[in-house]
Amino acid sequence: MGVSAVVLAKNEEKNIEGCLETLKWCDEIIVIDDFSKDKTVDIAHKLGAKVYQRKLESDFASQRNFGLEKANGDWVLFVDADERVPSILSLEIQDVIQRDLYEGFHIKRQDFLWGRRLKHGEVGNIKLLRLGKRKAGKWNRRVHETWNIENSSVLTSPLPHYPHPTLREFVADIENYSTIHAHENYNEGKRSNLFKIIWYPKLKFIQNYFFKGGILDGGAGFLVAMLMSFHSYLAWSKLWVMQKKNG
Repeated sequence: MGVSAVVLAKNEEKNIEGCLETLKWCDEIIVIDDFSKDKTVDIAHKLGAKVYQRKLESDFASQRNFGLEKANGDWVLFVDADERVPSILSLEIQDVIQRDLYEGFHIKRQDFLWGRRLKHGEVGNIKLLRLGKRKAGKWNRRVHETWNIENSSVLTSPLPHYPHPTLREFVADIENYSTIHAHENYNEGKRSNLFKIIWYPKLKFIQNYFFKGGILDGGAGFLVAMLMSFHSYLAWSKLWVMQKKNG
């Protein structure tokens, strides 16, 4: 079998149909659902996807590795529910896997926030390893997870991403991810202090907004820079609390 698409989902009834419709060219579509309480599973079944329900338990790498285990394709494409695979990207994927020169491929993600494309800042220049041979490597790290495949290249066509439909959801995601990130930092032996809590968020904002050009994305760029700075503050603060709690 050629390509298996794996989609992680939880309460994505607003996104899942749009995502899966762009994956119909794949030989297999797998949805790993974190026990959604909406119609995500019903919609996925209706569109012909294989659905497996599994608790995320704040471990995205484990969830993606579970997807690798369930996939039957020689190649696996990981897509989030709020991402779309345009035809130009699907054609490029089918071309590169036929050439079989690499075991994995990074894809340039193209972020859109409330109708505006973000071209700069932290989210404006992201390349993610999302396409790879099923047996080439495993995912690591509970959050900001990475797929470790050494022999890789970069695709030309972008992957559109439409996250955070509302400000409330954006803030909720930051709260959730910062907690997981703090735990992972603690497990990796990283330590926080007052300098990191106070200055790292400020430096993060300066880097994203000025040095990485977030200012060129207007109000959306400012908001993203502020919220990513807030993420830094929360992650280092939560790590500091963990250190005090665990001695």
